[in-house]
Amino acid sequence: MDTLYLILFLLILLMGSVTTYIYYLKEKKSELAAIKRGFCPKCHFKSIELSDQRSAGCCGPKMVTFVCKECGYTNTFSMHDSDCTI
Repeated sequence: MDTLYLILFLLILLMGSVTTYIYYLKEKKSELAAIKRGFCPKCHFKSIELSDQRSAGCCGPKMVTFVCKECGYTNTFSMHDSDCTI
């Protein structure tokens, strides 16, 4: 019976973690959509700018950091380019 409670607890914990991660990804997606339109997702002014861009090669993901000049919002996104020609 103790094993059943442990499995049930772990299952609930796993479901909660997956749900939280899905919510986090949806939030990041909406923030990136606002940034692509040129708006800061926090203060809604057109004051967002690209501050850093790093990549690990031609085929790897790009780490892109955006900063808002008005409110100080900062966020980093991992973007994948499909321009891999070898």
